[in-house]
Amino acid sequence: MPNEITLIIADDHALVRQGIRVFLELQPDLVVLEEASSGEEAVRLAGELAPDVVLMDLIMPGIGGVEATRQVKQVSPRSQVIVLTSYHEDEYIFPALRAGALSYVLKDVGPEELADTVRKAARGESVLHPRVAARVVEELRGNRRDAPNPFTQLSDRELDVLRLIADGCSNSEIAQKLIISEKTVKGHVSNILGKLHMVDRTQAAVFAWQQGLAMRHDP
Repeated sequence: MPNEITLIIADDHALVRQGIRVFLELQPDLVVLEEASSGEEAVRLAGELAPDVVLMDLIMPGIGGVEATRQVKQVSPRSQVIVLTSYHEDEYIFPALRAGALSYVLKDVGPEELADTVRKAARGESVLHPRVAARVVEELRGNRRDAPNPFTQLSDRELDVLRLIADGCSNSEIAQKLIISEKTVKGHVSNILGKLHMVDRTQAAVFAWQQGLAMRHDP
């Protein structure tokens, strides 16, 4: 069929994958190529198959949906990523969109609406759940910009961790300097990325340099 749309479904729950697949395969123009149960598997399959669309869960074992989205866009730039998740909080929405997701829909989406979202994604058209769209609009309007300090949401300890990230320190080095466990450091890093709507620590470091929180040390 000349206009068929190819897909990969990435979700760590087999029943969810099967349920989505059964419905989508009833559509004459949609072809599910493969299923992935982890972020790493989704990236590998996207690189091998270059599907039109990847349906991506966010909470999966391994690298997770945000990092998997970023890597999918690297290995198969033509593939459009639709986030299909139960989570609509800022710490999920913005990192996923920054990572390259085109659409963001919740798992309460109706079957027909999901199929339509896939078709739109194949045409490069974005679909955002109304709650998600509202948050994106608020952010674009600059509702947070009235805060004079861009790091106002970070605790003192999170600011310490961010400065050390910007200095190029690893988690183990940060743990040694602050006399805390590496597990605690990982928790702080995760909180920092969520609060700043960042995808990874490199992006957070660049932001810290730009805002004057830390000085950039060029090699």
